[in-house]
Amino acid sequence: MNQASAVNEKTLDRTIAHCRARNVVIPSLALQKDPTLVPPSVRERLRQVGLWDIDPVNLFRITWKNEPVERGGLYNAGNWIEFPSALTGVPARIIGLVGKYFPTGAHKVGAAFGCLVPRLVSGQFDPTTQKAVWPSTGNYCRGGAFDCALLGCPAVAILPEQMSRERFEWLRSIEAEVIATPGCESNVKEIYDQCWEIRRTRPDCVVFNQFEEFGNAAWHYHVTGSFVEETFMRLAGRDDLRLSAFVSATGSAGTIAAGDYLRTRFPAVRVVAAEALQCPTLLAFGFGAHRIEGIGDKHVPWIHNVRNTDLVVAVDDEQCLRLMRLFNEDAGRSALENAGVPRATVHRLADLGISGICNLVACIKTAKHYGLGGRDVLFTPLTDSMALYQSRLKEQREQRGAYDAAAAGADYAGCLAGIAPDWLRELSLADRKALHNFKYFTWVEQQKRTVEDLNALWEPDFWQERFGEAAAWDRRIDEFNRRVGA
Repeated sequence: MNQASAVNEKTLDRTIAHCRARNVVIPSLALQKDPTLVPPSVRERLRQVGLWDIDPVNLFRITWKNEPVERGGLYNAGNWIEFPSALTGVPARIIGLVGKYFPTGAHKVGAAFGCLVPRLVSGQFDPTTQKAVWPSTGNYCRGGAFDCALLGCPAVAILPEQMSRERFEWLRSIEAEVIATPGCESNVKEIYDQCWEIRRTRPDCVVFNQFEEFGNAAWHYHVTGSFVEETFMRLAGRDDLRLSAFVSATGSAGTIAAGDYLRTRFPAVRVVAAEALQCPTLLAFGFGAHRIEGIGDKHVPWIHNVRNTDLVVAVDDEQCLRLMRLFNEDAGRSALENAGVPRATVHRLADLGISGICNLVACIKTAKHYGLGGRDVLFTPLTDSMALYQSRLKEQREQRGAYDAAAAGADYAGCLAGIAPDWLRELSLADRKALHNFKYFTWVEQQKRTVEDLNALWEPDFWQERFGEAAAWDRRIDEFNRRVGA
């Protein structure tokens, strides 16, 4: 967020005029955390607008607390699922935060907002002359392109060519420029290489790299972290509970920053990083290709505060794809109900995309590893839903045939009931320092950071200072809106 500490008044004047012409009002973090503060005039506009509509008022739907409807919804206390023991096989309470009801169907619109808006309201990005570049393994570039469309900024989306067809089709439908890079989920370096090519050849482009932009982590620290806290306190008000873990696939390491926030409120909470077993970067400094869309690896993101990570859990991508069918095919749903999973839960499992399934498996492994009981609560994000992966279901049917009761029974026994606390790594201080040092090879040798920058990331005060900039960000947004005339 500190990219916006300096103000370019000339650019800011142009940006204000641009937003005034488009009737753009920008919500503060305070409003995204607590939509009860949203003005009545904005609420009236929202009643006429669909969740995915390209309308600037949808900036006010960048929150976990949207009503779960496609059009005209306002706000609630948040969308989440509690996975019962009949499904998870553990007594601990596992809560999934549902990202489906953000615009674009994924919470990455918030991460992109956190990267773009601080520069926009300080005149460090000019929507009238510059293009915003969103390097991503899928949802982040969609979120960035959507935010740009609302703000009237041209967008360039970069994502691996093997990502799901739905992503490419939607990006083109909103007229984003799309660049497909070689490889799959874990081919992040190829994305970075494309960014350097853009920096070299296209001076009108500004790269918002989610893996190094602190606005990504800061948005989750404040908005996602506070949502977890509120939800837990609501649950704990009825029972004597412990907030025992926040579990998140690393990806860009934005979402896992909610764990940094939670540690300030609940010092005993465990922060757990999940990744694909086929690309065990944090587990074993490993590498490889995998099929859990949304969690690209082979490096440690610059914005991952590894000093604050307690446990690494690796999840087999084959397990996630088999559970995808179990959760979404008729035979799978029947198998789950026959095993005693409540029908209401079964019908909500479509709210888990592939990375959400990975996070659920990681939660179960974590609960079994630590022997967590009925008082223990684990939270995990469900970044997106199966609405973005219907092509993957179709591929599985074409490759493996129809899904019947026998296949469902095998998947239930082997991939759900049979989850074991394996492929885990508890991190000592030395382990965390080793993962911190591992950043050198990506960020200093390849991405032109300095050793001094790297050393600064090891200091706890560094992170609190960065996250503490949010109050200044909100003041600048309020002043920007005042000058726009909103």
